[in-house]
Amino acid sequence: MTTEQRVEFGWRVPEFPTDKTWGHPFMVQVEEHLAAAEDGGFASAWVADHFVPFPAWQDVETDNVECWTTLTYLAARFQRLTWGSIVLSQSFRNPALLAKMAATLCSLAPGRLVLGLGAGWKEEEYRAYGYSFPPIRTRIAQLAETVEIVRRLWTTAGSVTYEGQHYAIRDAHLQPKPDPLPPIMIGGSGERLMLRLIAEHADWYNLPGGSLEVYKHKLEVLGQHCAAIGRDPAMIRKTWACECVAVAPTHSAAQQLAEASPFYDAANALVGTPDEVAAALQRWIEAGVTYFQLRFADFPHLAGVRLFAREVLPRFATARYAIRP
Repeated sequence: MTTEQRVEFGWRVPEFPTDKTWGHPFMVQVEEHLAAAEDGGFASAWVADHFVPFPAWQDVETDNVECWTTLTYLAARFQRLTWGSIVLSQSFRNPALLAKMAATLCSLAPGRLVLGLGAGWKEEEYRAYGYSFPPIRTRIAQLAETVEIVRRLWTTAGSVTYEGQHYAIRDAHLQPKPDPLPPIMIGGSGERLMLRLIAEHADWYNLPGGSLEVYKHKLEVLGQHCAAIGRDPAMIRKTWACECVAVAPTHSAAQQLAEASPFYDAANALVGTPDEVAAALQRWIEAGVTYFQLRFADFPHLAGVRLFAREVLPRFATARYAIRP
């Protein structure tokens, strides 16, 4: 079957500063950008789930915000935005507690949550914070059980009992139920196990980085898994997290911004003038992506997000795109 979706854009909340602006001043910068994104027509904002900064910054004693606390606080501050986790490590929170946390936020901000989940990958922070780090096959199996527990608690009247290999709940009650149900977005790229899990369980799929060619290949594999279980892949919304958006009036200025960013990777970046960035986005849309989560290279400066909102977003504001299996 064929369905239609809007193309929408989210702003990626920095989880740590890169310019030594720590503490409350860093959060002031974040809120300034969120105000610009909200006023500029962005649909959402997204918070990562890490305890310590990316590897390039691990030797720096810098702040790093916790995902759920930050997301909940900012969701109350910016009420026109949908909020999502990109993505929560299933290992860090008991599945039943996570279901309760998400349902509570949904009761306070109905229709404004996308629950992003992943299997976890950063062994150093697991070890540092006292979590076991089992093999990836085990973590993916744990993720599948987490999604099952969350969905049962969200949708089952009365008590829920679940006995899995990794998690169990007994006579658990969850009220209030989320209404509407938030979509569950699963992030990952492993072709044999993770994409199979996504085919079985995800409402949305998120590829964390990667080139357009890589994404197209992942979608082919996802389609094969969907065919094997009899699911229409068009029912899974496709999202892409771009780690470096550098937009400027000239290409050379944009390239300078990109190369100054610690997140720059030429294969996972949108770099150029508004015309060039819009053309690149169109190629992703033609591949099937209808939701973008964007990290801007010039943070804490506001020029990039404002230019994008003014000259790129309007080109996609009213379009509808046919998504085919």
